[in-house]
Amino acid sequence: MAYSAKYDSTGVERYTIPSFTFQSGESIPIRIAYRSYNPSASKKFCIPTCYGGLINATLAFNSSEGALASYHVIVVAMLGNGESSSPSNTPDFPKKIDYRDQVHAQHEILSAHFRIEQLDGVLGFSMGGQQAYYWACMYTDFVKNAIVIASSAQTSGHNYAFLTGPVAALENSTDYADGQYRSKGMVPSRGLKAFGHAYCAWLTSTAWFREQQYQKLGFDNVAEYVDNQSKTMLEGWDAEDALILAKMWQAGDIGVFADGDLGKALAGIKCNVLVMPARTDQYFPPEDSEIEVKHLQLGELAVIETVWGHIAGGGANAEDTAWMDGRIAKFLNKG
Repeated sequence: MAYSAKYDSTGVERYTIPSFTFQSGESIPIRIAYRSYNPSASKKFCIPTCYGGLINATLAFNSSEGALASYHVIVVAMLGNGESSSPSNTPDFPKKIDYRDQVHAQHEILSAHFRIEQLDGVLGFSMGGQQAYYWACMYTDFVKNAIVIASSAQTSGHNYAFLTGPVAALENSTDYADGQYRSKGMVPSRGLKAFGHAYCAWLTSTAWFREQQYQKLGFDNVAEYVDNQSKTMLEGWDAEDALILAKMWQAGDIGVFADGDLGKALAGIKCNVLVMPARTDQYFPPEDSEIEVKHLQLGELAVIETVWGHIAGGGANAEDTAWMDGRIAKFLNKG
């Protein structure tokens, strides 16, 4: 989940793929939304969006002094996020999508539109990090480095189970109307708020609440924080977009490239991989990342020591962001 304020569409462009075939076998025209930073730079980095994330709310590590300041950074919106082709804006959009669809589409825009023959790296937070893992498996010679922030190569059973809660809250709301809300001229605002209520406690950590860190965000108490998150978490989102991405997240597993063997899939990754879990992340705990790194040929583990939980990886806390930026710079400058 991106942690950001209002969305600004400045600088966002779109690339059309006249016929794109999904894993489901369906073929339709699609549009991929992206933003290109520092295009004259010779080194290239791709950053896919995360769940709930829009392009201009995506932490790009591309400030004038940041780790990717010298790179051409291309932030690409996931299919299904409302900026790229999605259920909300594309007729006959598939009912189900796959991480492989995301990476195939991103490769198309990078190779055909930007004429990139090799990426210096892919960086992703949360669902963006899962895409980085898929990139490393699908285009093994195209990607030099993968940076996985607060994410995993396989959605765990615990993570899957957590997601069933907010999904059920939305799907069972009266104004979602069993998916008929558009035809009835409705906006499922109650369902989207219910999704936010079910989701928000998992964004940070028990220590974060105990230390009343929500006060740093301008909230006097927990009730104010929860109320705000329920209203703003998916503000402006279409319900079907939110649901199709949540279900894709639940199905995330690079083991698909090795007959279901996650360890074998990880061992087959050729590029350098920096895995950066947050110490208190309730979705993607560092213990899972430790297991993953043991299988990687060229893997490094760097734990973000924070009480900000999952959203530390999305730029919620300036101190954590500065530490990540420095660690990423070290990773890219090694040797």
